[in-house]
Amino acid sequence: MKRILQVVGTMHRGGAETMVMNFYRAIDKSKFNFDFVYFTDEKCDYDEEILSLGGKIYRILDKNPVKRIIALTTLIKKNPQWDTVHAHTLFSIGFHLLAAKRAGIKKRIAHAHSTNDAANQSLVGKIYQYIALKFINKYTTIPLACGAAAAKYLYPYVSNTTIIANSIDVHRFADIAEQNGDYLRKEFNLKPETLILLQLGRLNGIKNPFFSLAIATDLKKRNINFRLFFVGKGEAREELIRKIGEHGLAEECYCLGLRTDVAALLAGSDLMLMPSLYEGFPMVLVEAQASGTPALISDGISPEVDLGIGLIDFQSLKNSPAHWASEALEIVKRKKSNAVERVRILEHLGFDVLSNVKRLEELYKK
Repeated sequence: MKRILQVVGTMHRGGAETMVMNFYRAIDKSKFNFDFVYFTDEKCDYDEEILSLGGKIYRILDKNPVKRIIALTTLIKKNPQWDTVHAHTLFSIGFHLLAAKRAGIKKRIAHAHSTNDAANQSLVGKIYQYIALKFINKYTTIPLACGAAAAKYLYPYVSNTTIIANSIDVHRFADIAEQNGDYLRKEFNLKPETLILLQLGRLNGIKNPFFSLAIATDLKKRNINFRLFFVGKGEAREELIRKIGEHGLAEECYCLGLRTDVAALLAGSDLMLMPSLYEGFPMVLVEAQASGTPALISDGISPEVDLGIGLIDFQSLKNSPAHWASEALEIVKRKKSNAVERVRILEHLGFDVLSNVKRLEELYKK
């Protein structure tokens, strides 16, 4: 059995982390298993599942980047069972793969999941990005990306990137959707005519949850019977809860925290909102389309996310929340999509994890 080292930073329920877990669940455990390197000492959302699947978790807590490279090099040298290192840490990837090379690893996989990095917009940050991209180009042997936009962003000097789409269990999401259309209405005792809106993802500035709150404010002004559910955690959560109260939306808006029933939440929603400032290829939008849940999203998100099922609508953040509210009310009037057709399209486009995990296994075998 081959053991693959996944360099991830943390394993909370983010998009990239969830994609790694989708592959981990689906991969042939008689041939492959995953171990993980974290750069935090906090307990992460997927820790228990990783351990239950036979994975091991290693933690490097050095904040100094040079010391971190040395510690990672030492860790890899102490674990000769790893012949592949697969890194998911955006611009830090190049430095982590440098450590892998110093430890003698010949198969070094970089994986691009994003199209922007809000943490490095200063002059110093731009210089860091420039250096980091050079390291990624030099020390990566297999460049992977979730989509063309993410590949262009992280591999500007590379022409042979392998695209493996953000993969999900397409049939599972479609089946759950067929059985759970009233999931949230039952949980919160809502009337059939109540409009149910959902925002899924980390509650931070990039995800722009306060814009969704402004949409909710407009809907209330129109006397629309609705509920808006925020699912996720993050640094903006407390302020969001406070603003919900200040806007008199305590009956309409709920912060549900982290949930493990994402497929059922999507099934029980009439519309998903994603007013993000930018995104690469959010996996939750693949999940939404598999579930048949329409999504109103910002044009800061890669156009690749529209898979041709008729469930994605783009809007500019330059448009007012009132404009977004009007669009939302029009979208939910549309006819529901066909589950069999959704599954067929997603499988054809390569978003089914059961197919894509075979491609990943082939890369690990090389």
